[in-house]
Amino acid sequence: MSVNKRVVVVTPKFFDAATIGFLESQGCSVVLAMLPNGKSDAAATEEELIAVLAEADAWIVGHANVTSSLLQALPRLKVIARRGVGYERVDVDAACRSGKVVTIAAGGNEESVADRTLGLMLATAHRFRESQQQLIDGPGSILIGHDLYGKTVGLVGLGRIAQHVVKRLRGFETTLLVSTPRPTFAYGKAMNIEYVELDALLQRSDFVSLHAPLTPATKHLVDATGLARMKRSAFLINTARGGLVDDRALLEALNEGRIAGAGLDVFESESDPGLAWVTNELVRLPNVIATPHSGASTHEGLQRTNLVAANCVVSVLGGEEPPPGCQVFSSTYSAS
Repeated sequence: MSVNKRVVVVTPKFFDAATIGFLESQGCSVVLAMLPNGKSDAAATEEELIAVLAEADAWIVGHANVTSSLLQALPRLKVIARRGVGYERVDVDAACRSGKVVTIAAGGNEESVADRTLGLMLATAHRFRESQQQLIDGPGSILIGHDLYGKTVGLVGLGRIAQHVVKRLRGFETTLLVSTPRPTFAYGKAMNIEYVELDALLQRSDFVSLHAPLTPATKHLVDATGLARMKRSAFLINTARGGLVDDRALLEALNEGRIAGAGLDVFESESDPGLAWVTNELVRLPNVIATPHSGASTHEGLQRTNLVAANCVVSVLGGEEPPPGCQVFSSTYSAS
């Protein structure tokens, strides 16, 4: 299927040659955007994005803020394909009003983020950071950590990533608690899950792992009150979205020893720069393992997600039904 050399501009980094080849084989002209000073698209200004997108028919986007004013400045643009599953940085309503199509790329990074989740559980419990610092600083006592094996793990949310986490945790013979507004009881029975309310999950879990979307209803889902319900020996893991946790309350709880540690891939400061100081203090704590929202950033995960986003672009520009994983938001689009 050809789309007659439609221009596809790619602003996220790490876009692989195989996916570029796929787009070109479908009649697309691929432009890897060079943003000033090597910026990520998340850090680019609206003027910088307009400059690289002026001739684009399709935009494969990473973490840029896609605003109404930006969309109005790009009349040629037809499709915005997120390389990822969240769309809170995209003004979907504005895109729909302007006749543009927004897609997300589900199914590409789930395995990678599930791996990161387990990695953070193990790294915090086994005190990897503190133990390595002992070796760097010189002779010191051996630090005693905790097993993940046999512990109670509470998952907040049960979407695709959380279900991959469930599969991995079964190998550790954990007790699994899940808090979700939409429990699937057949799945729960098959995977030996106990569905509980959030308060009970926080009180009972040795590890609390967040897998919910960020919405007005879930903002600060884990706040000072929730942290106070957790065991002093418990670990909080967040690979989902900054804002699900009140990071200031988390910093206070960690400083006061009210929970044992945290493994964080996301932070409130990603959407609120005024909280950068909180992130800076969190990542310096010895009992925090932190990564920069990179849970999906493996070679394999990015290649999978690149290809899903590319398939979204090709399908929408060609007026065809998008393949599985390409969730579409549009007021007008329908496959021919």
